[in-house]
Amino acid sequence: MNDADTMSIEDYLAGGGKLSSPDNVPPRYRAELLRLMSSFVDSELAGSAGFADAINWAPGISQRIAASRIVLEKAASAEKVLDLMEDFGTDKALYNRAHDWATRQPRDANVDPRRQGGDMRLSVFHAPLISWTDACVMNLLMGLATGIQLRELAQVSYIPLADEIRDIIPVEARHKELGRVGLVEICATEDGRSEAAASVDYWFPRVADSFGAVGSGRFERLAHMGLRHRSNKDQLEEWTQAAQAQLAALKIR
Repeated sequence: MNDADTMSIEDYLAGGGKLSSPDNVPPRYRAELLRLMSSFVDSELAGSAGFADAINWAPGISQRIAASRIVLEKAASAEKVLDLMEDFGTDKALYNRAHDWATRQPRDANVDPRRQGGDMRLSVFHAPLISWTDACVMNLLMGLATGIQLRELAQVSYIPLADEIRDIIPVEARHKELGRVGLVEICATEDGRSEAAASVDYWFPRVADSFGAVGSGRFERLAHMGLRHRSNKDQLEEWTQAAQAQLAALKIR
């Protein structure tokens, strides 16, 4: 007899227990887990759709291939997690048609970091890309953030999701590296660094917002379910240090 047989499921999760299937998942846990998965899926679909324009902005064949790979792999990662949501009754075909994943708000819009209705993408994916340099900057900064956020998600108490996220982490790491390599080429000239610096000024606060509100009241509730482990503040601080180090190496900041 294991711990889950002798205590409530809530206490089991609070003590570090893991769940391996949708069976006997508590309603509140189910709702929060689906919210986490929806945020990931929507962000990947929106990221894939939004990055598609960058394919035609690419300055060369190798960069075009890299951008195409990002578009393809983000959609594939979304489908992997959407498959898990299907186990909870989500209709995949209907879900894919639920929103226009390529839609963006005006460049100067002040997007509320909270989710926009049923669209659970991170707020940063409501902002539009405008050039190859812009795409590389966003890809580097958001790639660093995604790495931190996925390492957190890889610790969730729902084992199938944690397993999928661990497989996705190196894929997203490659996307971040492609953005960094693109910026190395761009920043080889003074004009390129100047353009990149302007793009950093735009994207830095928007990517920072993707970590959520510092001191969010939801953290304790999710931590009790094994769905969160590190606070928004801790993750934001790690990202800020990593981003500043990368920008300094590129001589952008």
